[in-house]
Amino acid sequence: MTTNQLTTWVETYTTDLYKWALHKVSNSELAKDLVQDTFLSAAEKMSTFKGESSPKTWLFSILNHKIIDHYREKVLQTVPFEDQSFSKFFEHDGGWQEQRKPNDWHIDDETHLLDDPEFQQILKKCIDSLPEKWSTSIKLKYLMEKNGEEICQELGITPSNFWQIVHRAKLQLRDCVEKNWYN
Repeated sequence: MTTNQLTTWVETYTTDLYKWALHKVSNSELAKDLVQDTFLSAAEKMSTFKGESSPKTWLFSILNHKIIDHYREKVLQTVPFEDQSFSKFFEHDGGWQEQRKPNDWHIDDETHLLDDPEFQQILKKCIDSLPEKWSTSIKLKYLMEKNGEEICQELGITPSNFWQIVHRAKLQLRDCVEKNWYN
């Protein structure tokens, strides 16, 4: 592979890589950095590209690993989140506190909340307000559609810890969405 080929790839694939990165990290500057890192890695490993896949597939594979590394690094740098008191949600017997029971979010059969741009913005704000490990776990599970085992390996956590994080994150997300969307 030559430098000219890499230049052609940069011109051809930057937009697609950027859109994908932006979709996954929701931050324009970070997405640009990840795409730039992708091309730097590709330049360093040009000799390993054998053409068994398309250049676009190879670059997307590098980018996806960069995204995973970004989330892994953020989780490892995160100061442990103090266990919030979840007593505000539950009674001593484990049932919901009356005023904290989940609301009915069903609007009608034709309307889907995730199709509403305002709801998407509020949900993104709520996800971003979670502690880093929680937000990363939710993004990997529900946005990148990774399975629990993969996420545990990537984040270096146990399955029970992962499911506890997801449960607590869902409680916080529900609370945040209800405060910001329904009230």
